[in-house]
Amino acid sequence: MRQARRHFVFDELQHAGPEHLDPAYVAGYDRKARTDVSGDLGLLRDLGLRDSSTVLDIGAGTGTFALAAAPLCQRVVAVDVSPAMLDALRAKLETSGLTNVECVRAGFLTYETPAETVDFVYSRNALHHLPDFWKGIALKRIAGMLRRGGFLRLRDLVYSFAPEGADDAFEAWLAQAPLNAEEGWTREELETHIRDEYSTFSWLLEPMLEHAGFAIEDATHASSRAFSAYTCRKR
Repeated sequence: MRQARRHFVFDELQHAGPEHLDPAYVAGYDRKARTDVSGDLGLLRDLGLRDSSTVLDIGAGTGTFALAAAPLCQRVVAVDVSPAMLDALRAKLETSGLTNVECVRAGFLTYETPAETVDFVYSRNALHHLPDFWKGIALKRIAGMLRRGGFLRLRDLVYSFAPEGADDAFEAWLAQAPLNAEEGWTREELETHIRDEYSTFSWLLEPMLEHAGFAIEDATHASSRAFSAYTCRKR
């Protein structure tokens, strides 16, 4: 029987950030982001990433992590809600010679795979597009996809301060923003993030992870108190 459409489900495409759907913005994204995934790949290798592993990259963007992980494992599934991001990734794949990366247009709430068939899940700066209720749903879905003992490596904009410290923390973070948008995210862009997107407190996210079925094996908070990285094992 066909499942009825659930009209109450959060629309991830509509909340992806309009810039992420803009091909012109996506064309300069790698230069702006300057993402280095070598440390994360080294960590995952230490945790058991090998040539038989299946890796799921949710919020894959232009594929920086997916392309770097592909030579080290059997299969990478790169999931993103943005057609423009996936087009950029597919263009890279055409010249890479890699044949084990699958691109899927979906998100945390819509990607489907059989239970317990994924060894590692990686997500960087994507979960904050969901409000907290839907973060909880997303993390539970991720746990269901992972094999027991599998790992989630989660990086995101997470606020590791108390509510009463928000003004001081934000002002210090914003003061570090570059003036040139090509050199990173400007003060105006970060203000838009704070106002319009759904970054949460570390002391809310961490219980969500545990309730979803993860043991947090490592949590690192940036000096800006605006970014956090988690290594989580499925219990």
